[in-house]
Amino acid sequence: MTHEFKEIIQQAFLNQQKGIQNVLATVVALDGSSYRKPGVQMLLSSAGKITGAVSGGCVEKEVQRRAQTVFKTRTPKVIAYDGRYRLGCEGILYILLESINLTPEFLKEFSSSIEKRIPFSINAHYKKEDEIEGNFGTVIQFGKKPFTFSNHFKPTINNKSLVFTQTMQPLFRLVIIGGEHDAVKLCKQATLLGWEVEVITSIKDPKQLSDFPRAKSVIAQTPELVELTHINQHTAIVLMNHSFTYDLRYIIKLQETNPSYIGILGAAKRREKLFNELFELSPDVSDSFLDKIHTPAGLNIGAITPEEIALSIVAEILSVIRNKEVFSLKKITGKIHT
Repeated sequence: MTHEFKEIIQQAFLNQQKGIQNVLATVVALDGSSYRKPGVQMLLSSAGKITGAVSGGCVEKEVQRRAQTVFKTRTPKVIAYDGRYRLGCEGILYILLESINLTPEFLKEFSSSIEKRIPFSINAHYKKEDEIEGNFGTVIQFGKKPFTFSNHFKPTINNKSLVFTQTMQPLFRLVIIGGEHDAVKLCKQATLLGWEVEVITSIKDPKQLSDFPRAKSVIAQTPELVELTHINQHTAIVLMNHSFTYDLRYIIKLQETNPSYIGILGAAKRREKLFNELFELSPDVSDSFLDKIHTPAGLNIGAITPEEIALSIVAEILSVIRNKEVFSLKKITGKIHT
């Protein structure tokens, strides 16, 4: 959800520059089931614009209506939205509404955390009641530096409020190695999910950032000289070189890294040949590294077009990083999320 929070902060800053007031809505508790879970947020502006969502679209207008008092008084409050008789979710949402003002110090720390890929925490103070005003608000913690959205909110441990805590992890990162048409489609799919996308192309056929809309970076390099830094569980890598030799050279290089997922395009019969040559060139390759490799990349959803193949790959990456066995949700008889 870090990318959603980032979009909210960016829009709040733009509104603030124009003299438009902002109210942040945060789902802090849930009784029963709902489309979205506690921690999700959306931004309301005094100009009537909504950024983000706290549900599937059925709750937002009600929250916007009930937030008008916060725009007028700047006093935070908690509201309850009972969807049991209006929605199919059968749950009661508790939503914190607070007026927010972004300081230059906060924006600096926030930008630094996003750029340096450092986690930060969000602690929302609330009471589980409906239409209750009080000393409520959010504390954003960057390391040892806490920030609040309002100078009027004074978080204390004795105000008998509850605290909903969530940790915002670095934006998920996808490294695409390849510069052809299908790589552009994968880049587009990934950015729709809010992932940071970095593209590495061949030095024989370099590409520009304009070739990959919304990508963070596009560089041309060789497998041996490319610098792959900060590759960890928040990173996936997909090889789309359409070249067996390049794939092999990159796989050898990637042994120095620790991503959550490595995908390689190509037929299934190509996999055995790739692994056999990898064993010859790197006899000490670890089983844990091999387990990260998915080739052919993607889920078996019958994908044919580049767009569909891109969808199958991002779906497989999600299943891996969320540690989910893939099957149809119609087979579930209990809760979707546990």
